[in-house]
Amino acid sequence: MRRLEGKRALITGAGRGIGKAFAEAYVREGATVVLLDIDGDAAARAAAEIGEGTEWRQLDVTDVDAVDAVVESLAAEAPIDILINNAALFDMAPVNEVTEASYDLLFAVNVKGPLFMMRAVSRAMIAAGRGGRIINMASQAGRRGEALVTVYCATKAAVISLTQSAGLALIRHGINVNAIAPGVVDGEHWDGVDALFAKYEHLQPGEKKRQVAAEVPFGRMGTAEDLTGMAIFLASDESRYVVSQTYNVDGGNWMS
Repeated sequence: MRRLEGKRALITGAGRGIGKAFAEAYVREGATVVLLDIDGDAAARAAAEIGEGTEWRQLDVTDVDAVDAVVESLAAEAPIDILINNAALFDMAPVNEVTEASYDLLFAVNVKGPLFMMRAVSRAMIAAGRGGRIINMASQAGRRGEALVTVYCATKAAVISLTQSAGLALIRHGINVNAIAPGVVDGEHWDGVDALFAKYEHLQPGEKKRQVAAEVPFGRMGTAEDLTGMAIFLASDESRYVVSQTYNVDGGNWMS
């Protein structure tokens, strides 16, 4: 039997990259998946490519009223069993050059979004009375500071803390809250990350990407597919006794 047979999952930031890979993996394991993304066209394309077992909604996770409305609408159609808070943004600058706009945007997407998605979905799960699973996407950046990545690191440390507190609060309702902390994951977003490092560290394009890949003990950067096994485990009955934990899936970059 497939490990998520009969389960229904919501995944934010699912129009591409890691979120889309999670959706594909969940469908293979028998779940139905609602792909949520601020880019509705991307969500629609991803759902069409994955095919049967998917639907999509446009959603800006920083808009709390929209979050509540979309979750309430989806919960009225069928119970929600799983939430993955995957939507996130990256930016970087030396601390003496951080802008208020960058700070506000990163905390809105990376912290406010997961918090109020958890609020809305946990209410629906409690009302349905069948428990559930919530998986937050943290990062190795939330385990330590990085000189040029002050705000992003702080947001991902906040995600780890939110996971701990929400997990303790919700387990009495049969809702397990845990998180995944990836390391460096290859994908289209790394073009932007590499460009920022090139700017601030005076590197040639592509050099930072080569450096970080070489530093991973496993021998390469991660892929979105490297994260799907943990995402399936944390959504399955196999993780029923796992509460408030953040799992490193990073090729050995960080040990905790």
